[in-house]
Amino acid sequence: MDTHATRRSLLARAAALAAVPAIGSVVADTALGSPAVAADATDLPDYAPVPPSSLGPAINSQGYYVGRIKRNLYWVTDGTYVSAFLTTRDGVVLLDAPPSLGHNIQRAIDDVTKPSGLTNKVTHLIYSHHHSDHAGGSGIFGRRVTRIGHSETRRLLIRDNDPNKPAPEETFDDHRVLHIGGERIELAWHGANHTPDNIYIHLPDHDTLMLVDIALPGWVPFANLNINEDIPGSLLAPAKALTYPWTTFIGGHLGRLGTRHDLKIHQDYMADLDTEIRRALTTVDATPYFVKYGNNTWAAVKTYLDEVIAVASRPVVTKYTGTLAAADVFTESNAFMLMESIRLDGGFGMTVHD
Repeated sequence: MDTHATRRSLLARAAALAAVPAIGSVVADTALGSPAVAADATDLPDYAPVPPSSLGPAINSQGYYVGRIKRNLYWVTDGTYVSAFLTTRDGVVLLDAPPSLGHNIQRAIDDVTKPSGLTNKVTHLIYSHHHSDHAGGSGIFGRRVTRIGHSETRRLLIRDNDPNKPAPEETFDDHRVLHIGGERIELAWHGANHTPDNIYIHLPDHDTLMLVDIALPGWVPFANLNINEDIPGSLLAPAKALTYPWTTFIGGHLGRLGTRHDLKIHQDYMADLDTEIRRALTTVDATPYFVKYGNNTWAAVKTYLDEVIAVASRPVVTKYTGTLAAADVFTESNAFMLMESIRLDGGFGMTVHD
């Protein structure tokens, strides 16, 4: 066998790697269907325990927890999703309406406003972005609520045409300052990140910043970097968030509030994953995979990239297990998305054919 010719053939086939798209998976809601055969718990995989520092407060018998952040700013969670609301002399300003919280949002508002004699009426609802898991409970509050969001959020919600998440009537492009009931709320769009319309919600008088689906306090990102639509933008978002003055962070998920330290840990996790991916792309040899699978290019590409992901993820999982919950659950999925961004957005490892 002409080994030089074989090597050239393998390298030519390896060029197919350049055409692999960055594909995000869609996770179906378990409520959409039931398994034909119930899983035996003994057959399910084991994962590292969740660090106590990653857990939030206990949920009440109705399935939610409501707590004060500062003064008249409160947060509510069901342990998976997080919303917030501001009580004012003129009404309640709601920040996101996750459908999983649903009517518990109003119950939480009632818990806070009834003892103090404040109005419990939601007068304004601010969308962080258009995704249904954060906006899909909006319809509960009827037509008399003033909905506010980015101009792209309006376009996307009109496109979606879902009565559960009516499009905002009031929009902005880059910055907007709201004055509602004597309170100040600063809205800003600093470029696409998790979605094209995901915004920064700053409450300066409450030392709080809300930025959803970027960093999840105490946890690694959900699969595929939170089903990310713009990975380079999302990698820049925490640094932009840290330029604001705040002490409390609302990330939109997983039952607890965050701190500036949580954002820095998220940045460290992503930086370590980036380093290990670049190292693995440089050191893992693609040749055996193309030798074994011959003209089945996708089989060769898949098995090669699976190995790159495994090699890159291993030290990151080891480092962050016990610090970030689910490091052993979603790091490989996150590594795949980041790897494809490193290759396809950044051009790492791409060579121009002679």
